[in-house]
Amino acid sequence: MNFDSRIDAPADHGGDGARNPLLEVDDEDRRSKRWLIISAVAGVLAMIAVWFMVHKGDGAAEAEKGKEQAPVITVVTPGRATIAGQITGTGTLAARRELPVGIPGEGGQVVRVLVEPGQWVGQGQVLAVIDRSVQAQQQVSQSAQIQVARANADLAQANYDRALKLVGKGFISKADVDRLRATRDGAVAQVRVAGAQLGVLQAQSRRLNVVAPAAGLVLERRVEPGQVVSAGSGVLFRLAKGGEMELMTQLSEVDLANIGQGVTAEVTPVGSARSFSGQIWQIAPVIDPASRQGTARIALAYSPELRPGGFATAVIKSGSVVAPMLPESAILSDAQGSYVFVIDKDNKAQRRPIKTGMVTDNGIAIAEGLNGDERVVMRAGGFLQPGETVQPRAAGK
Repeated sequence: MNFDSRIDAPADHGGDGARNPLLEVDDEDRRSKRWLIISAVAGVLAMIAVWFMVHKGDGAAEAEKGKEQAPVITVVTPGRATIAGQITGTGTLAARRELPVGIPGEGGQVVRVLVEPGQWVGQGQVLAVIDRSVQAQQQVSQSAQIQVARANADLAQANYDRALKLVGKGFISKADVDRLRATRDGAVAQVRVAGAQLGVLQAQSRRLNVVAPAAGLVLERRVEPGQVVSAGSGVLFRLAKGGEMELMTQLSEVDLANIGQGVTAEVTPVGSARSFSGQIWQIAPVIDPASRQGTARIALAYSPELRPGGFATAVIKSGSVVAPMLPESAILSDAQGSYVFVIDKDNKAQRRPIKTGMVTDNGIAIAEGLNGDERVVMRAGGFLQPGETVQPRAAGK
């Protein structure tokens, strides 16, 4: 006999309101799993948020640390200024018009020297006297010759006058009268000749005095009493005409092109704290092909501090320019030329090539490369690298 072993689950008949307990268990399991998934996702998101917060804080800390490690650099904004043009030169002081004085005559032995270096003399003033005893005797002799010539001239005139009285009476011929007149004229001429010879001797005697050709300052004396001098003895005295001095300075052809006659200059002798005003009175018309330089001559009034042969510095005015100006410490140079470091808006150092202009006591003018509104590293630029981050600080703060 066969049996059918089957268990039929009771059906939920909605009509009677009965609930199935197995279905309720499945719903609870699904809700639990959903909450577990939500909790896990929330945990993961929280961990991600914490990770971002931690790493963001680390990045800010690193940035702050990097900022603290960036070097502090002093910067200056040069702007644009009107700069008085100046040209600096050096040279030797000398007399503007130097007068060498020698012996004008045949010379002789010096008996007196009347001046010393540093003295002022007038035009025609006697500087030295040469012995003239021989010349004096020659003048005495020539004076006697004049007297003889005059006596002869007087006798010839008397003979001629008597002949004129006798010629009308027929006692003397006209030929004799002409001969006597010629004798009279010759005697008168001899008087003039003797007088001229005396004048020559007197002039020669005067030339034995060494005199100043113009007023000025005695710079040098090269003669002493007892010395025998002649026309070949060379210079006995040197004078500075009017005491005027000058500085002869060598300048480049570029500087010479920027100046002209009448331009003012300040001259400072070596060893003196005083400066003297002068004017350029002559510019060399030629340039030395070897040195590419020419001479500018600056006229100066007399002063005891201006000694010929001394060394001096001249500052010559040469107009004005408008340009940025930087201190010397801000300008660097290498094989590529002059340059500065400029700090950009990101506080990074950038190399900027420049061309320098005039050098003054207040700084160096920048001819090319800067507008004047840049932040330029004032010093320590040699320790920076292009692109390096810095902390700029304005000069004076």
